[in-house]
Parts: sequence; structure tokens; C-alpha cells
Amino acid sequence: MAFSKKNEFEGSLRIIAEFSRALAHPARVAILTALAEKDTCVCGEIVDVIPLAQSTVSQHLKALKEAGLIRGEIEGPKSCYCINHETFQEYAACMNEFLHVMGMKQKSNCN
Repeated sequence: MAFSKKNEFEGSLRIIAEFSRALAHPARVAILTALAEKDTCVCGEIVDVIPLAQSTVSQHLKALKEAGLIRGEIEGPKSCYCINHETFQEYAACMNEFLHVMGMKQKSNCN
């Protein structure tokens, strides 16, 4: 049985990796963009702006929700989703720190 070693890494590195994994598909980025343009969004509306089948959009919504990037509520037969701004702020802080460190390393011995 294989064991994950991701817990061996610093918390902010795991957070950045989780965020990157959640954004690793252009459909998820498009869904987040569509949600950012509204306060809440019904899943059917998302399907109207994403060129994918309802079931595929639902799978991407599930991945975004599991990553904490969106929140969702079931309202009868419809599901409403919105951006989880608190999670984005956490990811932004970790990513800003990471990018700052990478920017500080401008000189390299690698050709």
C-alpha cells in the first residue's frame, strides 16, 4: 500500500499545490470566472457559459467545492454556487509569499 508523503511538506507548500491542482483544468478557471461575475450562480447558468455537458460541469464543480474554492447550496432541484472568498484570500497570501521568494532568486548558476 502506497502512502502519501505530502504531509512531509510545509503547510503553505501543500496549500499552493492544492490550489494549483484545483485550477489545473481550463473549465474550472472558466467556472470560477463565471461565478466571480455574479453573487451566486445556478448550475444551469454555468452550463450555459461553459461548453461542456451538465455532468462534466458538475464534476468540475465538485472538485472546486472539495478544494474549498466555492460554496454550494442545494435549493430543490437546483444547486447554487458562489466563490469562497476566505479560501481565495488564504491561497493568495501563500501564493504571494511563494512568488516573492521566487522573484528574489533572480541570479542563477543554471544555464
